[in-house]
Amino acid sequence: MRKATELNFPSVIQTQVLIIGGGVTGTALARDLALRGVDCILVEKDDINAGASGRNHGLLHSGARYAAGDPGAAQECRAEGAILKRVAAQTIQDTGGYFAAVQGDDERYIADFASHCKRSGITARPVDVAAARTQEPALSDRTIAVFEVPDAAIDPFRLSLESVAQAISLGARLLRRMRVVGFEREGRRIRTTRVQSLDSGQELRIEAEQVVNAAGAWAREVALLAGAAIAMTYSKGTLLVTHTRLASRVINRLRRPGNGDILMPGGTVSIIGTTSTRVNSLEDIGPTTADADLIIDEAAPMLPALATMRFIRAYAGVRPLLGSAGAADSRAVSRGFALFDHEDHGLDNLATLVGGKLTTCRLMAERAADLVCQRLGVTRSCLTATTPLPESAQAAWTAPGHSALEWMRSRGPGETLLCECEMVASSAVDAIYSALRLAGDSPTLTDIGLRSRVGKGACQGSLCSVRTAVHLYHKGEFQAQRGLAEMVDFLNERWRGQHAVLWGEQLAQAELTEAIHCGLFGEELGQAGTLADVVREVAP
Repeated sequence: MRKATELNFPSVIQTQVLIIGGGVTGTALARDLALRGVDCILVEKDDINAGASGRNHGLLHSGARYAAGDPGAAQECRAEGAILKRVAAQTIQDTGGYFAAVQGDDERYIADFASHCKRSGITARPVDVAAARTQEPALSDRTIAVFEVPDAAIDPFRLSLESVAQAISLGARLLRRMRVVGFEREGRRIRTTRVQSLDSGQELRIEAEQVVNAAGAWAREVALLAGAAIAMTYSKGTLLVTHTRLASRVINRLRRPGNGDILMPGGTVSIIGTTSTRVNSLEDIGPTTADADLIIDEAAPMLPALATMRFIRAYAGVRPLLGSAGAADSRAVSRGFALFDHEDHGLDNLATLVGGKLTTCRLMAERAADLVCQRLGVTRSCLTATTPLPESAQAAWTAPGHSALEWMRSRGPGETLLCECEMVASSAVDAIYSALRLAGDSPTLTDIGLRSRVGKGACQGSLCSVRTAVHLYHKGEFQAQRGLAEMVDFLNERWRGQHAVLWGEQLAQAELTEAIHCGLFGEELGQAGTLADVVREVAP
């Protein structure tokens, strides 16, 4: 149950640029345009980073992964990674990275790796295997070669939240939970874009001089609403979250890109993946037990501890790749990006961004902003490559440990810990809730979870969802059945990520948790699949 958000706009609003899609690219574009003095509105059918932008490793690529097979993408990653380390340092943990080969890996690829990297301007320094295993004990004793590269970890949520925060401070507007349902064309121009609130059903018409489609995996559907067909490939990728942190660096398998070949450090956990599976539909995308088994089987030769480790969660997203792949393995499709001006589709004020990576989001936004500004007659240059991204107090809550530090520094009277796993205090929830209310929203538990660490710890929201809802009841923010409905929605989303990695004792613990919640609240959980389904799936 979600209270409808009341729009503070008339039924028709005007802007210079309408941006469709609130992922890392759409939010970066809003910031770029706002810095150039261009008025823009960003519409998102769900929430910030709800698609692939929030369902990835969080890897800031050095480019080394693509140096052999896609040097163009490798060079873009190298250059853009360096820029983001300068201008958005607060969103990045500069961990460094290893590429490690194990016995049986392609020796020719190992021998050529450093030269491929050098051609793309990427530093790949050979490291003594024994020294590497001293630094990263999780590496297999069958490791035969290690190279050090400038990989890093980036928080995509903080990056997007801070980008949109600066854009809003400069006059941009953000409309969440607003789906594009149609365009009204007049000659070679889109005259009006029709969007509908998913909360209230209210329809809004936006008149924009230019429209940019940055809808990620949904870019093809949005373009088709305007009569513009583009070729895209959908690739599902699944990742697993470990119970503990296995390494201090990013660890990549030293081989051609494949399944289960990247381990990312992230706070107190690690993220391992990914897979690449062609899908034809964007509906019901989620992790499966088969995905989890594949990742562990592929990754364990490099990191043997994964074979017996406890995993607290799995998640999956869809990569929006440019063009079509002839084979089932979509890794053959380039990780580069394309900007369509749609003039050959008879439109002079629509552009679509397709492909790319988290690491290249700033560059993608710059290219789109250049096209839009050229069409608008705006001569101001891009500033995002040199202008530091300001820190936003509200975005900082996504960082592991931030809530704990703030709680210990300024613990107030009556303040309590709502999430013990991630040390999230009631003051953090209050700050996030108040900021969303000031923006005209009616915040949900899911909104709070996205902007904080609530639900991201070992218990996956089993306790903190209840505590947070009760806290908001005490504050008078939740009324009647709303808090119960919010908890069910929140727990079902967390369950969706847990069921693929349950086995043995962990499965029994999950069954107990489900029984407690169902008995306590009188509600059915497990919309993503019941525990009985899991038992059947993992049974020999």
